[in-house]
Amino acid sequence: MLTINYKLLNFNDGDKLLDVGCGEGRHVIHACLEHNILGVGVDLSLRDLTTASERFAPFASYNSKSQFNLQQTDATKLPFADNSFDKIICSEVLEHIENYTCVLQEIKRILKPNGILAVSVPRAWPEKICWKLSAAYHQVEGGHIRIFNAQHLREDIKGLGFEFTHRYWAHALHSPFWWLKCLCWDRQDNSWLIKLYHRMLVWDLMQKPWITQTLEKLLNPVLGKSVVMHFRKDDIS
Repeated sequence: MLTINYKLLNFNDGDKLLDVGCGEGRHVIHACLEHNILGVGVDLSLRDLTTASERFAPFASYNSKSQFNLQQTDATKLPFADNSFDKIICSEVLEHIENYTCVLQEIKRILKPNGILAVSVPRAWPEKICWKLSAAYHQVEGGHIRIFNAQHLREDIKGLGFEFTHRYWAHALHSPFWWLKCLCWDRQDNSWLIKLYHRMLVWDLMQKPWITQTLEKLLNPVLGKSVVMHFRKDDIS
């Protein structure tokens, strides 16, 4: 399940992509399979990186023109040289980090002039409902510590020397699912409705039926759980 629209990243052969907070690797793995790039995923969780490595292993020879690397590191102290990546993804990460501006400054430092940055965070109003329905939703270890106002985040990033280029929303069908999970937080494992909804999401992910794909496209501007913004680093930054 991808949050970032890769068509807007305009990959070129040989590009270097960094996925900051890659988790289990969904974005960086897909990019390396579909494009002739060097993809690097970084995360603080060794367990997630191990899962990402295991997920990539069966496809290691799928695209001989791409390279895939993973590294455990702190997003506020990225161990890369200035101006070293052509594209950077930071998807569903900043809401977990106390000093998120430090992460953005690090991203600016290592992104090449005219490089593309794609950032996604939970959309404010669906996220507020989750917080209202369950305190545990955002109080779990490593959980969300803030709700972003997308316009404020956009201005924060622009203020660092980025040009805003695109905005869109994703995962509309996931908003009601998370509301249900939050409503039944202490008994979600026994909820037949949550299990049924989850089966529908898996069906949508694996089979991509036209009915759910079309429905989500129509609902994303209204109900999308994530807001995604793309930026281009100023060539004089």
